[in-house]
Amino acid sequence: MKPLFLLLVGVVVVLVSGCISTDSTAEEVKEGDYVLVDYTGKLEDGTVFDTSIKDDAIEAGIYNQKRDYQPLGFTVGAGEMIKGFDSGVVGMAVGDDKTLIIPPEDAYGAHREDMVKTIPVAELTSAGITPVVGKKVVTSQGQTATITNVTDTDVVIDFNHELAGKTLVFDIKLVSIGSEGDT
Repeated sequence: MKPLFLLLVGVVVVLVSGCISTDSTAEEVKEGDYVLVDYTGKLEDGTVFDTSIKDDAIEAGIYNQKRDYQPLGFTVGAGEMIKGFDSGVVGMAVGDDKTLIIPPEDAYGAHREDMVKTIPVAELTSAGITPVVGKKVVTSQGQTATITNVTDTDVVIDFNHELAGKTLVFDIKLVSIGSEGDT
């Protein structure tokens, strides 16, 4: 009777272990991997500011016909992306969807008042620039800034990134993991 009992226990163990998923074949993103992700970036109020998905761009009213809407490729941990996005893909497997909520310190930093400058209108007009609120300007050092206020005498120019000080929300889907040439 003992051998039959041990045989039955052995069969039960094999059957149970066959029912437990120990699939370790699903590759997960780690630092140094080259990945492709589809994404839609939004502000906390739901305003879409960027996406790799054409239909999302059209729906949000930000579609640019000159842009090629396709997954974004980058090497994880190489400093190519904002910190929160970069670290947010670690541990994902191909096909996974995830929402990342990224605070300013892991995105474009806090909005800094020391990066907001007031200059005379004449300085811009003498450089051939008509000051208009919202206009982007590039300095001789290659810095991009946005005109935020214009008076008769002065122009306020903000050198902060346009997303500085904002919490960003990214809906992402991991499309692939591999080397840059493989994807």
